[in-house]
Amino acid sequence: MINLVLFGPPGAGKGTQAELLINKYNLKHISTGDVFRKNIKEETELGLKAKSYIDKGELVPDAVTISMLEDVVDSNPDANGFIFDGFPRTTPQAESLGKFLSAKDMQISAMLALEVKDEVLVERLLNRGKDSGRADDADESIIKNRISQYYEKTAIVKDFYSAQNKYFGINGIGSVEEISVRLSNIIDTL
Repeated sequence: MINLVLFGPPGAGKGTQAELLINKYNLKHISTGDVFRKNIKEETELGLKAKSYIDKGELVPDAVTISMLEDVVDSNPDANGFIFDGFPRTTPQAESLGKFLSAKDMQISAMLALEVKDEVLVERLLNRGKDSGRADDADESIIKNRISQYYEKTAIVKDFYSAQNKYFGINGIGSVEEISVRLSNIIDTL
């Protein structure tokens, strides 16, 4: 079973690459944002708990998030593995994810981090903003702040996986196909 944490700053190409990996390796993509939205829309017990925090502008506690992720894993017993996207964002979350998976006789196989220079990220996001209409991709100062927040708050998780020899930085510049080959070359050695 292959369980991956797909990582990288905004605009690195995680969504694009996740789709290719899902199809190639028969993995289930778990985006915490999608999981939150689904649980809130369906008014599940966990969704209502998450919404109560979100409505107050607070972060959803790790225990609630892990419970939602556990539900997704449990409801996909035939998957060859999972791609975790948007989680973990902190070392305590990485530890919680490890404990949760370990209880199911699973583990994270690798953290794959797409590495892209900041100026390329800004250019990609501005271009995406023209096509998508997303306000957060149309303003360069907002984009730079999002990238800065990534480095300050979430990039530290790489130390957690580096200590386990599970961190792999991948050059995220090139064609979609070139980047996909780089990712597959690492996954195929796991």
